[in-house]
Amino acid sequence: MTPDPKRVLDEASRRKFLAVTGAGAVTGLAGCGGQSGGSGSGDGSEATETESDGTDATATETESSDDGASNELDMSVLTADGSSTVFPITNMGASYWNSNPEAGDGDYWPESWASEEYDTDMRLADFFAQDYGYEATEQRSVPPFRASVALSHSGTGIEGVMEGRVDIGDASSSAESELAGSDAESELDSFTDHVVGVDGQPIVVSREVADAGVESITIEELRAMYRQEITNWSEVGGPDRDILALGRAEGSGTDTAFRNNVFGDPNAPISPDQRFGQNQQLQQAIAQADNAIAYIALAFVEPDGATPPIDLEIEGTTYSYGENLGAQDYPLSRDLHAYTWEGTSRKEACFINFLLSDFGQETFVRGNNYFALPSDRLSTQREKVAASQFE
Repeated sequence: MTPDPKRVLDEASRRKFLAVTGAGAVTGLAGCGGQSGGSGSGDGSEATETESDGTDATATETESSDDGASNELDMSVLTADGSSTVFPITNMGASYWNSNPEAGDGDYWPESWASEEYDTDMRLADFFAQDYGYEATEQRSVPPFRASVALSHSGTGIEGVMEGRVDIGDASSSAESELAGSDAESELDSFTDHVVGVDGQPIVVSREVADAGVESITIEELRAMYRQEITNWSEVGGPDRDILALGRAEGSGTDTAFRNNVFGDPNAPISPDQRFGQNQQLQQAIAQADNAIAYIALAFVEPDGATPPIDLEIEGTTYSYGENLGAQDYPLSRDLHAYTWEGTSRKEACFINFLLSDFGQETFVRGNNYFALPSDRLSTQREKVAASQFE
C-alpha cells in the first residue's frame, strides 16, 4: 500500500529530539570530544536510557532549531529498517558500534586502524561519536547511543522513514524508483539520500547449471527467461532442463533495480517462477534447486559454492564477477542508500559518517563484498553528514 505523504507523526518528527535529563546524568551525555572522529580520515536494545546507578532516567522532548541542530543530544536508540541488500552493511556497522570495543581489539578495532590509521586509544564508537558532541562512555557494550537495524526490503524502509517509524531507511533502489507513479512521489524532496556503497548485482545460477557448462548469457537471453520466452537451459547451451527463474518480491529494491536496469522500467512486467522477500531466502532457494537462475546482491554470491555467478554479455561487452561489475557502464550496478527524512539529525549523521569512514568502507562495505565509494563520491557523501553542521 502506498504510504500517505501527509502522515506526519509529531512525536516522531525529525525536528524533535529526545534529551535525557534527571538527577544524575547518563554516562555519555552532552560534551565535545577533543580529537577528530571518522569524518576527516576517512544488537539492538531497549530504547530506555539508564543512569549510572541503574535507575531509569527521565526523557523529555526538546524542539530543535530551524536548521535541524539542537543544544541537547539525542540519546535514544537509532533505528533503521529496509533492504536486505543494505542490511549487511548497516547491521554489521550497528553490531560494531554497540560493542564499542577497546582500541587494539584485533577482531573489531585493531591497532592497524585505531593506532596507526586514526592515532587514538579510544573505544570505537566513542571515537567516531566525539566530533558530534557525544562524550566517551569508556565502557564495553555501552556506546554513546545504541543502534538497532531491522530486516525487510527497500519499500518498507522508504515507507518507514517517511512515516517516522525509523530514523534511517535502507534501500537498494532509489526512492524515486520505489515511489514512481504513486501519490507519495510528490514527497521526494523530503528525502535526504546517503549513498553508503555500490552493488554490482550479478546473475547467479544453481551449481548444477554452472557445472553443466553455462558460463555466460546475453542480456537479451536474460530478458527472455524472465518473460518465459526461453524456458529450457538447452536453448542457451546448457542441459536439457527446465529453467527455474527466481526473483525478489515486488517492492524490494533488488527487484525494482533489476526491472529498471534490465527492462528500462521499474514497473516493467516480468514473470519469475517464484519470488522471495529477502536475498537470504533467495540464496537458499538457488542452493536447493538444480535448474535456477536469479538476480541477487553481491554479498550473497558464492563463486565456489551453491550460488555461482555467470557472465552477462551486453552490447558486445562481457561483464564478469570479480572483474568489472562495478564499472559505471554495467547497467545492473546500483547505489546502496541510507535515507533520512527532512534533513539529517546529529545522531543519524554520526552513524552514517561512521559507515562512510575509511574503516567503515573497508570493514562493512568491502567486507560484505560490495564496492566502496570512489574518493570523489565519498567526499560528497561525507560533506552531507559533516560534524561541523552541528557545532
